[in-house]
Amino acid sequence: MGGVILMTIAMLVLPVVDGIAKYLSHDHSPLFLSWARCVAAGLVVLPVSLAVHGTRPFPTARLGSHLLRTVFLVLAMSLYYLAVARIPLATATSAYLSAPVIAVALAVVMLGERLSPAKLAGLSLGFAGAMVIVRPGGAMEPAILLAFAAGLAFAFYLVATRRMAQAEDALKTLAFQCVAGAVLLTPQAVANWSVPARAEIVLFAGLGLVSALCHFLSIAAFRRAEASVLAPLVYVELIGAALIGYFAFGEIPGRATLAGATLIVAAGLVLFRRERRPAAEPSETA
Repeated sequence: MGGVILMTIAMLVLPVVDGIAKYLSHDHSPLFLSWARCVAAGLVVLPVSLAVHGTRPFPTARLGSHLLRTVFLVLAMSLYYLAVARIPLATATSAYLSAPVIAVALAVVMLGERLSPAKLAGLSLGFAGAMVIVRPGGAMEPAILLAFAAGLAFAFYLVATRRMAQAEDALKTLAFQCVAGAVLLTPQAVANWSVPARAEIVLFAGLGLVSALCHFLSIAAFRRAEASVLAPLVYVELIGAALIGYFAFGEIPGRATLAGATLIVAAGLVLFRRERRPAAEPSETA
């Protein structure tokens, strides 16, 4: 139960970071904000990793895999920030959260995983949800495609993570992602450089602090509960995004967004339930 509570809090709070980015995007490039988030988070996470691991705050094995995962992650973040600067948070989040469903399709193609009836049903629901949000043939905000592209990049990140035979220390991995992400994003930050006003410094710091807090809560959650139990809770982020969007920006999700989000969440739940079932059977016979 403790893991579920921690994960729920993390997913509800995470949209605060997106809300801050959306607000700051009025005066700063989303590409600059992606870099700023990595830098701010790194200033929080790296000292902690140094305190815990001493002179080895980063992973020492599979550095190529860690770098590839970070590339996908920063690409997803940059595309997502470009999207939230232009469309409501709930809409962008709904499209972005197609990532777990897309990851299943990529795993079938790239990793040779079996396409079961449950996976096919989940993929069909997810595709239907995406089509409802995009509304092909009707009025569609192009920035929605950026959010879906962010989801696709994050799906590749999930598959890249899955391909790693063993998990590295979570704190080292997070420190590496922050520092490597900041380095990778430096060129786009320089090209879109802007100087924050004194009143904005707190908000820029919040990008890193809240992001790091959510990561730490997620790490603590996975230490207390199984991944199959926690995975569906990523969709709680939709609730947080809708709340932030409404109270901070006066955004009300449209019917298409709500209908599409419902289908995407249903797809994710079908897939996660299917993944959880094999793990439950041995415990019942033990």
